[in-house]
Amino acid sequence: MIETFYSKDWQDYELLDTGGGEKLERFGPYTFVRPYQDAVWPKTLEREWDNTDGRFVTSREEKGGEKSGKRGWKFFRKIPERWEMSYKGIKFYAFPTPFRHLGFFPEQAVHWDFIEKAIKHPGEARPVRFLNLFGYTGVASLFALRAGAEVTHVDSSKLSVTWAKENEKLSGLTGMRVIIDDCLKFMEREVKRGNKYDAIIMDPPKFGRGPKGEVWKIEENLAKLIELAKKLLSAHPLFVVLNSYATDSSSLSLGYALGDRVKCGELCLPEKSLGRLIPLANSAILKW
Repeated sequence: MIETFYSKDWQDYELLDTGGGEKLERFGPYTFVRPYQDAVWPKTLEREWDNTDGRFVTSREEKGGEKSGKRGWKFFRKIPERWEMSYKGIKFYAFPTPFRHLGFFPEQAVHWDFIEKAIKHPGEARPVRFLNLFGYTGVASLFALRAGAEVTHVDSSKLSVTWAKENEKLSGLTGMRVIIDDCLKFMEREVKRGNKYDAIIMDPPKFGRGPKGEVWKIEENLAKLIELAKKLLSAHPLFVVLNSYATDSSSLSLGYALGDRVKCGELCLPEKSLGRLIPLANSAILKW
C-alpha cells in the first residue's frame, strides 16, 4: 500500500498554493514561485501570486510564442544572499540556488522527525552510526547528530559540504564527519574496509556528476547503490531511507528494490489554500 508522508509542524515554511505548473511557497519572510509541472489544475489564490519576492523561470517557458531561452531566478525585491530558517530547533540557511532549490527540501521534514526518533530509541545502549549519501546541505545529518549518532555525510559537491558544515555551526552542533566524494566510490571503499552503519539515508538525483567527473544516472546506478548500501549495514541495523525525485520513478519500485518490510509512499506537503496533500517525491523506508 502506498502511503503519504508529511509533516504538520512547519513554522518557517508554507506551501501556499499550487496550479498552472507552479507552486507558491513561503520560506521564512520571503515568498517565491517555483516550477511544479504536475500542478495541472488552476491556481486558487490570486493576489498572493502577484506579490512575491522572486520566481524561478525555466527555459521551457514561452514568451510571445517563442521559448525564452533563459533559466534562473528573477527577483522582484531585494533579498539577502541567505537567511536563517529552523525546524524544531535545528537551524539552517535558505538561499536561492541555480537549480531552483533553496538549500533544503521542506517535504523531507517528516524524515528528519523519523530519523531523530529512531536514533534516540534504538532499543539498546550503543552508538548509532549514521550515513547520509547525496547529503546536500546536511539537514538530515543535523537531526541524526542531535539525536546522538556518529554521522558521516557524503556529497560530491564541495559547496554543498561547505554549507552542511555552516548549518552544523549555526545549529550549535559539532562532530559531523563530512566527505567530498562520489557516493558509489565511497561506498565501495567502505565495503572493502569492512565499515558498517546502523542507519542510512540516500537521496540520489536523477542525474549528477562526481568531483572527478563521474556520471550518475539513477536508472543505471540505483541497483548498485542499493546493493552497496545493504553490504554496509551492521548486524543490527535501524533503518534505510531512499528518496527519488525522478519523475518516471515509483515509490513501489523503490520499495521492491529495498526488499521486505518496506513502507512505500510519497513525500508530500500540505497546501494552505485548499488543504490538499501535494506529492513531491517518492520514498521508501526499510525499518527493523
